[in-house]
Amino acid sequence: MGKGQKGNITGNQLETAVKTVLAGKGFKIVKYRDWVKSPSSFGDEVLLTNVPYTTIYKHRGNTEFLLISKTYDLVMRIECKWQQTSGSVDEKLPYLYLNVIESMPENKIMILIDGRGWKEGAILWLKDAVKRKKYTEGLNKKKEILVFNLTDFFTWANKTFT
Repeated sequence: MGKGQKGNITGNQLETAVKTVLAGKGFKIVKYRDWVKSPSSFGDEVLLTNVPYTTIYKHRGNTEFLLISKTYDLVMRIECKWQQTSGSVDEKLPYLYLNVIESMPENKIMILIDGRGWKEGAILWLKDAVKRKKYTEGLNKKKEILVFNLTDFFTWANKTFT
């Protein structure tokens, strides 16, 4: 099994963990392409998968999840990133961050990032950029961006959805 294939399998496990936790909290998992045709058919507590947006390059991009909860007054995009072995994925973090602040329309965004293969300083850079609101101006300064590992995500979900 090649490195890329192994990373995809483990990345899928990260996504599966998100689905499992949020389904356990009462969210219905729905493909975005089905939901967009008839949102009222799926209820008010949904976790949408494969959610599109337009990237900073004006291309079509997809995010793993969009969490929508009427009960908790929450609309949050969730982007999952896993890096098991060292490679070049961490060089994409600035691109991800710029998409979060400039292109993703939601005001609440979670970046779920885990694995031991990230280059030293990569996750620290991302957390610092979020904390200092690097490269933001005007409306995108108001975005709430969370950077969590899987343990942080479990804790957040347990505290948020009681």
